[in-house]
Amino acid sequence: MEPESSQQQDAVIPPPPPPFAASPPRLLVIGAGSRGRAYARAVISSSNGVVVAVAEPDEYKRNQFGKNMIWGSNTPPTEGAMFADWRDFISYETERRARVQAGEKDVPPGVDAVFVCVLDDMHREVVVALAKLGGLHIMCEKPLATTLDDCIDMYAALRSNTVAGGQQGVFSIGHVLRYSPHNILLRELLLQKRVIGDVLSVVHTEPVGWWHYTHSYVRGNWRRENTSAPSLLTKSCHDIDVLLWLLCSPPDYSVADSPPPHLPSTVTSIGSLQYFKKGRKPQGAGTATNCLTCPIEQSCKYSAKRIYVGPDLVGIGSGNKSWPISVLVPDIESYGSNKEAEGAVLAELARDYDADTPDSEVARQNWFGRCVYESDNDVCDEQVVTMSWDEDPVHSRGAKTATFHMVAQTQRVCERYTNIYGVDGEIFADSNIIRVQDFNTGQTTVHHPGIESLGHGGGDTGLTRQFVLAVDKVKNHGWSTDRAQREIVGCTLDEVIRSHAMVFCAEIARREKKVIDWPVWWANEVESKLDSAH
Repeated sequence: MEPESSQQQDAVIPPPPPPFAASPPRLLVIGAGSRGRAYARAVISSSNGVVVAVAEPDEYKRNQFGKNMIWGSNTPPTEGAMFADWRDFISYETERRARVQAGEKDVPPGVDAVFVCVLDDMHREVVVALAKLGGLHIMCEKPLATTLDDCIDMYAALRSNTVAGGQQGVFSIGHVLRYSPHNILLRELLLQKRVIGDVLSVVHTEPVGWWHYTHSYVRGNWRRENTSAPSLLTKSCHDIDVLLWLLCSPPDYSVADSPPPHLPSTVTSIGSLQYFKKGRKPQGAGTATNCLTCPIEQSCKYSAKRIYVGPDLVGIGSGNKSWPISVLVPDIESYGSNKEAEGAVLAELARDYDADTPDSEVARQNWFGRCVYESDNDVCDEQVVTMSWDEDPVHSRGAKTATFHMVAQTQRVCERYTNIYGVDGEIFADSNIIRVQDFNTGQTTVHHPGIESLGHGGGDTGLTRQFVLAVDKVKNHGWSTDRAQREIVGCTLDEVIRSHAMVFCAEIARREKKVIDWPVWWANEVESKLDSAH
């Protein structure tokens, strides 16, 4: 008879913010959208830094962000607290430093670090400009960039980004999955406690969600590869990162001379746009291109009216005025009544394009009322990536495999789950539990890591806290940036470029229908370019 399962309660009680120094890290947020607001809230609630400035082109978003996060409702913004464009900040900061250098009195203090939360295809331009300005620690939302060449350019720029003392600035990427209590515990069980011994294989699934996929990847910002990037990058780059974090990265980042990472030997991928295309359109929909004029709108599960207005999902009718409604109507909170808010949403859904609309105009904006079978989307809604590792006898590391599956048609919305198979046991982990089965004892142990906050299971909070704490250690406690990068951020710049390169490599494997030799591909497509960039 199998021993009774044991339940280990690892409930997370959010820790208090780290102690504030006399001069806490001063932070600028570039981009006051949902990600910028999420990081700013995490700074306020969980870090020892202070948000002091925002750069955002949308006037409503900029003012609301400032009132909620910086200067409050009854106080006007001070000098250097608000910018309509990130370039305005670069110009202001260049001038501000010149004033300090000239000995001018009463110059406002600058910022120590920047959160970059603009659209994906803007990351390279913003981060490279900040790196050239120098003197700032940088956190960039994922993905790093939308092309491999841009990632390499950013890597080179960040390597030359120096702060006080001539050290390379701290850098963090928005791979929030590394920072959730759930995944921190999972990694500890695997790599430090080795509860299932050597890992032989991992199968990891990201269920995007049937309606969520249509919001972001059929109707929204990330629907077209030529204006955004492949969905494997925009949706799942941090899933690939987590797999490499579990299977390549050092178990303990505080050990500076850890063995080299155990890198994959092969990469392959299959996937396509399987469902959200014209050939799948129900016959009863006829020639309708917009949900509000469709004869079967009331019976279609993808009805934009149902999703954004109705009461049963995330619409206005459910009382929701945050994401995703705020993506459609950024100033939705300004509407006094639900009826007025509903009218604003319906007006947005009614917008449409036709055969005479230039493609450049179609690509330039989102069309949230568009029929999901008539949209201009082209990114994969189903994809599998497989990575394999050869045995490494020098460092006593065995062969292993990892399989990642991104799937759109799911009830779960981004509630990932993972099966890990080892020589001494196996682990099943989802968003709530980590179940460890020990082959030697027959014991089953269930861990409940808990959720520190709703943003990626606490990952948003964890990443923010660690990045700001790293900046604080460098600014106020004499730490080197290298130490803060390894011990507090827990992710090196090399790891960032590697996980992104893996995504681009997998995309080549998918399009060309082949298995790629990772070391050869890395040497030819990445390492040679990094060397020339230096």
